[in-house]
Amino acid sequence: MLQPKRTKHRKAQRNQGIKKGNATRGTRINFGDFALKALEHGQITSRQIEAARVAINRHMKRAGKVWIRIYPDKPVTKTPAETRMGKGKGAPEFYVAEIQPGRVLFEVGGGVSREVAQEALRLGRHKLPIRTKFVARPVLG
Repeated sequence: MLQPKRTKHRKAQRNQGIKKGNATRGTRINFGDFALKALEHGQITSRQIEAARVAINRHMKRAGKVWIRIYPDKPVTKTPAETRMGKGKGAPEFYVAEIQPGRVLFEVGGGVSREVAQEALRLGRHKLPIRTKFVARPVLG
C-alpha cells in the first residue's frame, strides 16, 4: 500500500464537508497516451489505488506502462468500536488521496492500442469510489 514514509503531523484535520472547486493541477495527460480522469469529489484510499493498479496491469499483460498520478498522503483516524466519548482523537488507520473533478488518476501508454487501454482503464474504474471518464491525448496536427 502507498503511504508516506514520514509526515510532519501524525494526524490531519478533517474537512468540513466537500472540498469545493475543480482541480487546478494534474489535469493534463503528461506521460502516457490514455488516462482515467475524475468527474467528482472524493477520497480514494491506498487500497483502492492498489486494486485499480492491479486490475489495469492484469488486463494489459505487462505490455505498456501505467503511471499513478495520485498519492494518498492524508491520514484518516478512527477510534475503536464501543469506546466512550472523549479521550481524544483515534489512531491513524489508513491514508487517502483527496480528489477533485478534473484530476488525472491513472495514465497508460507505451505502445498500447486504444481498445486495450480503454478496457484496462474500465476495469480499473470499477475499483474506485468516484465517477471517472476515459480520456485520450489530443492528436496534434
